[in-house]
Amino acid sequence: MEQTPDPKQTPDRPLTVEILDGGSWARVCEYRLLRPGRGVALLVGSEQVAAFRDRRGALYAVGNRDPFSGAYVISRGLLGSRDGVPVVFSPMYKQAFDLRTGVCLDEELAPDGTPAVLPVLPIRAVPTP
Repeated sequence: MEQTPDPKQTPDRPLTVEILDGGSWARVCEYRLLRPGRGVALLVGSEQVAAFRDRRGALYAVGNRDPFSGAYVISRGLLGSRDGVPVVFSPMYKQAFDLRTGVCLDEELAPDGTPAVLPVLPIRAVPTP
């Protein structure tokens, strides 16, 4: 799920990134620590999550487990786009996943026969309390 914060973050108005964990928002990091074009692995509750900030400032959060390799590496993937769709390319076998839906754009099924889809989590940036 994409969320674009107000780009007018200033030192006197910092932003905090939150991810929806069950029924409540969990603070995970400062917005400035998410480098554009790079991912970060986060532990939200008991789940590993890959969070990204694109060059426009939009935020995305997906499951960190690659359904093709089983490794928790999606946060190390490359951000890009395919036909205008924001994607992360898995660092293992290079499949592209739509960051808005989690769907793999290259293959419908993972090797174990399950759908090749990353879980998508709501993410937002809010003024730091």
